[in-house]
Amino acid sequence: MTVNLTKIYTRLGDDGETHLGDMSRVPKTDERIEAYGTVDELNAQIGVALTVDGLPAQYAEWLRHIQNDLFDVGADLSVPGSEGGDDRLRVLPEQVAWLEERCDEVNAGLEPLKSFVLPGGTPAAAQLHVCRTVCRRAERRTLQVDGANPETIRYLNRLSDLLFILSRGANAGDEPLWEPGRFRE
Repeated sequence: MTVNLTKIYTRLGDDGETHLGDMSRVPKTDERIEAYGTVDELNAQIGVALTVDGLPAQYAEWLRHIQNDLFDVGADLSVPGSEGGDDRLRVLPEQVAWLEERCDEVNAGLEPLKSFVLPGGTPAAAQLHVCRTVCRRAERRTLQVDGANPETIRYLNRLSDLLFILSRGANAGDEPLWEPGRFRE
């Protein structure tokens, strides 16, 4: 499948509407646009994570894989589903399974948690936490899309789990933990 973009501006969105992948027109505030726009924001934040010093090379490889998959998620969200099925690009259970395998692989080497993790630590871990929170918002936005492919929701849910686990790994065991009531007078 190829995509050819010959002109970036079209002026078609100047009235506050845009095209979905099936060429129907919707307001730019439509829940479907909000969902795939947030997925796009997540992808940009992952791009930032890829520039941060200290990100393990294996994580960078996985994040590049995820960036491509996030375009699949956006493509899936951009086209309403049809009752009889269609030949559009849709997120598949195998993509969710790949995330679960990465979660299990990294989590196996981490110490069990004894408290909630505060976002931060190394620059790489902190940026992965930003990605995680944007991913959770993308998931919430996707839940609002009528007829969204359930696999997109599962994908975003597992991805936020993986981003959390990768942030823990990027802290290499020296992660800031919540200490309930620590600064109370």
